[in-house]
Amino acid sequence: MKKIKYIEEIFKLLTQELNKYNQPVVSRTKQGIKNTPFTTLISCILSLRTKDEVTEQASKRLLKKHNTPEKILILSTQQIESLIYPVGFYKTKAKRIKDVAKNLIKNYSGNVPDDFNELLKLKGVGRKTANIVMVYGHKKYGYLPIDVHCHRIPNRLGWIKTKTPEETEEELKKILPEKYWNDFNDLFVTFGQKICVPVSPFCSKCPIEKYCKKISVEKSR
Repeated sequence: MKKIKYIEEIFKLLTQELNKYNQPVVSRTKQGIKNTPFTTLISCILSLRTKDEVTEQASKRLLKKHNTPEKILILSTQQIESLIYPVGFYKTKAKRIKDVAKNLIKNYSGNVPDDFNELLKLKGVGRKTANIVMVYGHKKYGYLPIDVHCHRIPNRLGWIKTKTPEETEEELKKILPEKYWNDFNDLFVTFGQKICVPVSPFCSKCPIEKYCKKISVEKSR
């Protein structure tokens, strides 16, 4: 079985370097919001194609008072739209949040299921969101959330050669020791936002530059 060389050192260096930055919004505890599987799920829905700072403020406005499916259903779709604006696709997300709340009450007694396959049955929930809810909402082990950063960076490092986040999840599970799975999303999302950015990454200040094959990196800083 293929192994990632120097994986312990890589995670140690990344953790040390990235501690000065905030965790990604979907995984960090947000002031004034009760941390539950439901608030994690809704924050994740809000975060899609939206900057972290916008997601965080929208999450606070919506979830400080409306942190259960029952409380969400008290709101009209227009009220939800107003609370979450200006997240990307806020009208679509407002309807989706309302639909998810209805589904949870109807089919799951108002609880967010702690079964990965059941989560995937919820409208608008894909593998990334389901994995995030399992890890950060239900505090379960054995799941590996993969977003664009988590897909792009392992390919850039030369660990894998994949074309989609789904393929990346599958391949990383074969070579990344499970003890790193829960920290992987936090570290690599932050890393991808602050240092290993998509275009012209900051290789000069990268703590793991010597371990990187720089696949497809045409220009760096």
